[in-house]
Amino acid sequence: MNNLIVVLNVAVVIGMVVSAILASELENLLSAAIALSVTGIFAAAEFLILHAPDVAISEAAVGAALAPLIFIVTIRKITKKGGGGK
Repeated sequence: MNNLIVVLNVAVVIGMVVSAILASELENLLSAAIALSVTGIFAAAEFLILHAPDVAISEAAVGAALAPLIFIVTIRKITKKGGGGK
């Protein structure tokens, strides 16, 4: 059982690092915002693995839902007005 937790922990951390790198390297702003949301989901999963469900709920609400939503709304408003963004 302990080995399974270690493997799951490593997989979640690798997923978090990969999605964070994608969020910073993607040129499409909408895709970067989605990758940021995936990073938040991985972070929430890591907090659950570490037995911190209250922090996981907070991370899921803010890091995986609210912040990317604000970014997506902002990107939509910028691109409608003919500003930057691809």
